[in-house]
Amino acid sequence: MSLKQKIIIIISAILFSSLPFSLYATGWDYLQPYTLSLVLLGSFGALVLAHLSIVKMRRYQTKLEQSEERLRLSLWGSGDELWDWKIGSSELYRSSSWLHPVELTPESQDFPPNKAQIHPQDLERVSQLLQDHLDGKTAHFEATYRLKGADNNWIWVLDRGKTVAFSANGKPARMTGTLKNINQLKQTEEQLQLFARCLKTISDAVVICDTNFTILEVNPSFSKITGKSREKILQQRFELSLYPSAFMHDVHKQLAKTGTWSGEIQEQHQNGNIYQAELTFDQIKDDQGNVTQYVAVFSDITERKQREAELHRLANSDTLTGLPNRAQFMQKLAELVSSKTEHALLVFDLDNFKKINDSLGHELGDSLLCKLADRLSSYSKYHRKLYRLGGDEFAIMLDQTNDLHHITSLAKELLALINQPLLVNQHELVITSSVGIVLFPDDGMDPQALLRNADTAMYHAKSQGANRYLFFNDSMNKLAVKRLQLENLIRHGLKEDYFAVYYQPKMDIVSGQLVGMEALVRFITPKGGIVSPASFIPVAEETGQIIEIGEVVLRKACLAVKGWIDQGLFQGRVAVNLSSRQFSLPYLCELIDDTLQQAELPSYHLELEITEGTVMQSPPQAIETMKKLRARGIHLAMDDFGTGYSSLAYLKQFPLNTLKIDKAFIDDMNTARGRNMVDTIMTIAHNLSLSVVAEGVEQEEQLAMLRKLRCDVIQGYYYSKPLSDSEFTQFLQEQKARRIKLSAVPV
Repeated sequence: MSLKQKIIIIISAILFSSLPFSLYATGWDYLQPYTLSLVLLGSFGALVLAHLSIVKMRRYQTKLEQSEERLRLSLWGSGDELWDWKIGSSELYRSSSWLHPVELTPESQDFPPNKAQIHPQDLERVSQLLQDHLDGKTAHFEATYRLKGADNNWIWVLDRGKTVAFSANGKPARMTGTLKNINQLKQTEEQLQLFARCLKTISDAVVICDTNFTILEVNPSFSKITGKSREKILQQRFELSLYPSAFMHDVHKQLAKTGTWSGEIQEQHQNGNIYQAELTFDQIKDDQGNVTQYVAVFSDITERKQREAELHRLANSDTLTGLPNRAQFMQKLAELVSSKTEHALLVFDLDNFKKINDSLGHELGDSLLCKLADRLSSYSKYHRKLYRLGGDEFAIMLDQTNDLHHITSLAKELLALINQPLLVNQHELVITSSVGIVLFPDDGMDPQALLRNADTAMYHAKSQGANRYLFFNDSMNKLAVKRLQLENLIRHGLKEDYFAVYYQPKMDIVSGQLVGMEALVRFITPKGGIVSPASFIPVAEETGQIIEIGEVVLRKACLAVKGWIDQGLFQGRVAVNLSSRQFSLPYLCELIDDTLQQAELPSYHLELEITEGTVMQSPPQAIETMKKLRARGIHLAMDDFGTGYSSLAYLKQFPLNTLKIDKAFIDDMNTARGRNMVDTIMTIAHNLSLSVVAEGVEQEEQLAMLRKLRCDVIQGYYYSKPLSDSEFTQFLQEQKARRIKLSAVPV
């Protein structure tokens, strides 16, 4: 009999039992039609109710099946398996997503219930964790351990569970939980732990940075090599204190280009010591190939470099005096000749040294050479320039100079140092020397010819009475004498005020109006002769007289401009050149302040022109000085731009107002390459918000091309040669009259 039939019978019985007793008493025949209808109606109602109940039960059963399916699929999808442990009966049910559902009935004495499947090394720990939970010491049971799989291999699992039912005496009666296969995660974790141990123990420093070089993590060797603690360095930018900021910018560009950078660096330890390191940067990319971090690895190579330096020293040093030996001398000389670098050689030996050896012994002679070498090498001007060629013969190599004044001054100082008495083994010895001097390329085109000619000059000096220096040819001696005469003339000119200031106008290329002028020094002798700046300025630079000359020019220019402003003739700026010696003066800013104050000239009427070579001698110090000058309202211009070796990375840091293009580039504008060079310089300047002055403009064609290239200001003989004070006053008056005339013309 079906469930539906049973329900109909029950409902019918209920209906019949509910009929009034009086219906039976009146007689069945009379009530038969009415009763039958009522019974049929009740039966129909019962059928409807039964059907609704069945539909409701089926819906409930469907939802239950769907819920069970979702649970089963969720467990299957997550990789977890469900377990149910009836503690009292020691029954354990596991519905595994790894295996077919299985119901285990372990022995009642087993604890944990799956004891036979747990790795022996993990069993004690798992048992303790489970017992702690059953004793109420923990809210949940959680353990990772190795479990034997269907293939009898050990699998790492994460087991989690909780007591869900208690007995009447409050003891745990039932636990349920999940079991997750974490074997792959465990292997990954072990690999990561291995990598972490490797990073922790390797001797090389490892730094992990983001793409902005912000440090994310370092290993212990980093702190050991640098002396910087991990806590203080995290979230700080990776920097090398002995290098400019542009260095890391170049590293970044190389990483972006090739994905790696490597090189040797020097850095300062936290304790102040300098160490050397081999540094490598590499990119770290994600699965999509995007760069997410940089990793830097560097090793301390200080000891290795010291050993290499010591080996190099032994191979290239004289064993007696410790000076660089002949091999090192010839190597350096060959490099200078190969690079076509101007240089001078001073080769000298000791007069009558053979008599000292013969009379006092070779041991004393060796001691004499050592003491002399110590004296000469300790003299700052000979530092790293002194060599011992053999016996009593030495050499001094002066690279990047053919300046006769400088060379003769050093030769005199050399003879004076050698002439000073030496105390050797209780013998006071006074020795003399003969010096031969050659210049490259005038006196030889290869190292052997230069050394041979220097020896020749030295022997000629010895034959002329010794204790003197001699150039390889007579013409150079005459030039040296002339140089000394010019030095004396400059000294006299400063004393007698022979230095005058001339002014060359700077004209706006669009309006043709005067916007400023450059102050140029002229050396005028009492008889009216003019000494070329190309002759006296290099000498003044060498002797330091350029500082005093610069002060004269600055003072006279400021006084003249103040006078023209008071006359209503001028409202622009005067540009005054600063030599490298002036620019390096520690009191430069104070000197300029005093000069402006004495002339009562506002600082915005002054512009200082500085050459590329001057600022690139020490860019950080130059930037600091330039900022101080700019803070006073003084304009700054870089003179002769393009002829030096400026770094664009530094150029954007220099607080400049103006770039001046050298005359050599203007003269070369008749070629496409020359025009492109000028165009490039102007583009750089305008992109840096700098105005451009083209100097040395002499032709209409040059002016037309500069207009097309959007030059701002021009200076040169096209408008005017440098003018004296009175001539420039007349020029300003003519400019003023022209402006008045133009303003009177009706528009």
